[in-house]
Amino acid sequence: MPNLELTRKDDVSSFRKIAIGTWQDAYDPSVYGTMDIRMDAAMKYLAEFREKTGKKLTVSHMMAKAIAMVLKEVPDANAILRWNRVYLRKRIGVFFQVVMTDEGPGKVDLSGATLYDVEQMSLVQIYDEFKAKVDKVRARKDPALEKTRGTFLAIPYFALNRVLKFISFLSYTLNWDLSRFGIPNDPFGSVMVTNVGSLGLDVAFVPLVPYSHVPILLAMGAVKEQAVVENGEIKIPKIMSVNATFDHRFIDGFHASVMSKVLRKWFENPYENFDKLP
Repeated sequence: MPNLELTRKDDVSSFRKIAIGTWQDAYDPSVYGTMDIRMDAAMKYLAEFREKTGKKLTVSHMMAKAIAMVLKEVPDANAILRWNRVYLRKRIGVFFQVVMTDEGPGKVDLSGATLYDVEQMSLVQIYDEFKAKVDKVRARKDPALEKTRGTFLAIPYFALNRVLKFISFLSYTLNWDLSRFGIPNDPFGSVMVTNVGSLGLDVAFVPLVPYSHVPILLAMGAVKEQAVVENGEIKIPKIMSVNATFDHRFIDGFHASVMSKVLRKWFENPYENFDKLP
């Protein structure tokens, strides 16, 4: 069984081949972009969802569904590079960073939870599965994650770079299943999402992580009221900044344009796109 299921993409453009040849790895083909999304309707929907289901839905849960639908609409962005060839993932996985504060005062660690096939899930399913995974991660009861954590803690500092590159080479370039050695299959999914708004930030850009082979990272800012001018009038809607980092080797401006339109459509028209409320 391979590390992840893939289909090789052969019809790449000349620019794509030049981009692949320009950067040997993610050092550094990063493209940064930010967009402001009107959140008035989304926040109203979120409040009604909570009231009618009793589940404490957050914007992060909504982002998981929305970005999964973005990747379904733009499958070329759900890809990795192997031997300088583009391979499209067969599954969509959304990785969320999870803050760990259980090691004592002043000690903070980062972990994560990944949901797969999110495009097929309802918000209720996303909420329930994400909560179960986060609870397990924070309670240190995820055996695969704890085994991986123990493996990396045992690596001496002088060998970190080489070991990470070697594991990445085995997992993604050779596409080997390393789960028997404590390395979960495709642990980071297709896209990483972090809520920097919870840290009091509106704008932040997350760097590409070469080891993870994830080509898209999203940092969500805080939802807040912001003055805007529309048709010569000042209005004060709720706005959220979404800050993205892309791997330019196989995601370009055209992909980003389509992706931003799909993401905006989902958040600005939530009643038409997310779950139908009871």
